Amino acid sequence: MANEINILFLGGARRTSLAERFFRAGDKVGKRVNIFSYELSTEVPILAVAREIIIGRRWNDPQLLEHLKEVVEQKNIHILLPFVDPAVEVLSRFKTGFHHPEVMVPVSDVQVAQTFFDKVLAQQWFIRHGIPVPEFKGTYPVIAKPRKGSAAKGLAVFYNEDQQMAFFQTHSADDYLLQAYLEADEYTVDAYVSVHDHRVLGTVPRQRIEVFNGEVVKSVTIRDEQIIRYAEKILQAAPFEGPITLQFLRQRTTHELYVMEINPRFGGGVINSIEAGFDIPLLLLQEYMHLPVGPVSSWKENLVMMRTFKEIFVCR
Repeated sequence: MANEINILFLGGARRTSLAERFFRAGDKVGKRVNIFSYELSTEVPILAVAREIIIGRRWNDPQLLEHLKEVVEQKNIHILLPFVDPAVEVLSRFKTGFHHPEVMVPVSDVQVAQTFFDKVLAQQWFIRHGIPVPEFKGTYPVIAKPRKGSAAKGLAVFYNEDQQMAFFQTHSADDYLLQAYLEADEYTVDAYVSVHDHRVLGTVPRQRIEVFNGEVVKSVTIRDEQIIRYAEKILQAAPFEGPITLQFLRQRTTHELYVMEINPRFGGGVINSIEAGFDIPLLLLQEYMHLPVGPVSSWKENLVMMRTFKEIFVCR
């Protein structure tokens, strides 16, 4: 229906709070937003707010793109959004091969996805563009990160060369990125880049105070001009598009700032920035509707987000 916007989440099984922000954004533009979620099981928390859970294919399934096309056509999907790393490249490829005037896929191109979901390639890109990274230069401690890992899984810290050598007797060095291990505070920047003209429409830094299983559970918005400048420099250096998440480290002793990684998708704690006034769901809907949008710089700093568990019950 003309007064509805149907959004397909890919891998957004737990993103109930974000779905609710899309409902609110829809109210602001006079549209009813319906959430569909592409999952491997119907028993996922997003069921509590979604119109429908669609049983999908695995990310490496050769028929995945064709199945997505069928879903988009059958369910009259207007916007597709990725929430896990593999889904970004999937949608980048989908966008390249599927063109429809009423479907928006706000993701960066395939090359961007491949670069920034490979930590080795990403670090090479940062260095080429003059962005400081915590390079390993032979001084310990050092951290080994799976080059294609996420959510802090598979990390290893070595305090001397013997520990490092022992680790790589059972692991391939080609599968890891080595970086200096810093005593540092972690910051995330939630950003949005226009799908129409690639303007940076906003950047909101927040300090990660507490993390559980790789995802932030407590953070606070910080108006840090140095972090904002670095984020904008990075976002203008590659063809990013849509929601982007940037991670920074600030060393506690020297206060030097380093980029850690970029995820060209929504971050898990983006609700903090949305609640502070950086309404990315609204920007997405406005861009889909071809309404005028402008940069968002007025948002609430020092807004603390604390997350908790909430149970969802279904009968089999």
